[in-house]
Amino acid sequence: MVARVSTVAFQGIDVLPVDVQVQVAAGLPAFTIVGLPDKAVGESRERVRAALSAIGLALPAKRITVNLSPADVLKEGSHFDLPIALGLLVAMDVLSAEDVSGYVALGELGLDGTLARVAGTLPAAIGASAAGKGIICPAENGGEAAWAADVEVLAPRSILGLVNHFKGTQVLSPPQPRVAEAPSHLLDLADIKGQEVAKRALEVAAAGAHNLLMIGPPGSGKSMLAARLPGILPPMDAAEALEVSMIHSVAGLLSGGALTRTRPFRDPHHSASMAALVGGGQRARPGEVSLAHGGVLFLDELPEFARAALEALRQPLETGRVTVARANGHVTYPARVTCVAAMNPCKCGNLARPDLGCGRAPKCGREYQSKISGPLFDRIDLHVDVPAVDVADLALPPPAEGSAAVAARVARARNVQKERYAGTDGGIRTNAEADGELLAKVAAPDADGATLLSDAAKKMSLTARGYHRVLRVARTLADLDGGGPVRRIHVAEALSYRRVAIA
Repeated sequence: MVARVSTVAFQGIDVLPVDVQVQVAAGLPAFTIVGLPDKAVGESRERVRAALSAIGLALPAKRITVNLSPADVLKEGSHFDLPIALGLLVAMDVLSAEDVSGYVALGELGLDGTLARVAGTLPAAIGASAAGKGIICPAENGGEAAWAADVEVLAPRSILGLVNHFKGTQVLSPPQPRVAEAPSHLLDLADIKGQEVAKRALEVAAAGAHNLLMIGPPGSGKSMLAARLPGILPPMDAAEALEVSMIHSVAGLLSGGALTRTRPFRDPHHSASMAALVGGGQRARPGEVSLAHGGVLFLDELPEFARAALEALRQPLETGRVTVARANGHVTYPARVTCVAAMNPCKCGNLARPDLGCGRAPKCGREYQSKISGPLFDRIDLHVDVPAVDVADLALPPPAEGSAAVAARVARARNVQKERYAGTDGGIRTNAEADGELLAKVAAPDADGATLLSDAAKKMSLTARGYHRVLRVARTLADLDGGGPVRRIHVAEALSYRRVAIA
């Protein structure tokens, strides 16, 4: 007899069905797991043996073979513990095959039989729902599994509780969907004195999900501005929250199994490797650009990042996804982010300060900024100078307008875009995603604006990408003005945000 239990393997945020086959046959005592398991799966033997012993069951002194089918797909992670244990319980006639046939199981077993949380429960539950099955997962993951539509969720705290449920001596209550509490306090733009141009650029970036680069001397407030961006972003809708939570679930970052409605804000250190930024490693885990999907990726001290790591961001910034290629397969993660970067104008940071001066200007600035390639600069929609703040400005009272007022304008602009792009192919949500004929249709400027853009494109030597990014920004500026047509004033402001190279 071969006992069968369904579980899943993960390929990015996609799930692949895996059939766990357990056979207990006559022969010398052995416990073998086959089907391309990694080290964590191979160690399941000892965890399963100890967990079953903890509930008073000893493995039979026979040859036990566990096959994870399909055998040519790499099986990674500790979540195979529970389906292997359930297969053994069926093979030992503790449970019937009918008890477990209608479920997808995943969970890590402790030596005392308790179930520990595992990564990937949310996409596994969605996959189980699509297959018409229920899901068995640890209690800590029950809150995220409950978000899958039309799926029965069993979330026991131990394997003994699960056995008792199937035997009818205990009833497992269905878990309730959980939502993480929003941060009680977000940093406010009212804390920043001066820097009105940078604040305006931050508002435009938030309204259209545009990439932003701030260049200024040390202490001018670049990091402070970036840290206040989450306070003006609108909360995610249900579809966005589910998509973002699936990535965080695979990465094991959902605290307590609760979905979040707060947009991610990721700020990796400039020592981060290429794999840390775009994803990779032996298991091709999501990188910072994918963990920031739907939110903000803040890159402080941009030129200090490794050149190869920054160049690897070019594809996700353009396409909104990142593909990690490995010898054993390709994994694709969503990566639609608002990239906010900050840097000094030169190595000493004093290039534009006449009071301090840079002894090697302008060569120092050219050399320092040359660490960032032209193609990467071209993918940034908004380039703004953030000059040093005058000491007199610091003594002024706080600005009258704070994050709440800016957030209201951003929300109105986002609603305009949501209505405009409803039903479009590719699930476009913001102006930053519009391209091709769609962009030409929704962002066509009036006659004066078209003339200005044509003349500026020649004088500024705009690339085709730069030309279209100006149109996107102009469309967002018009949306902030109420959603009317793109006019000359919007084109002019959008052009003012394009990068001007150091002479």
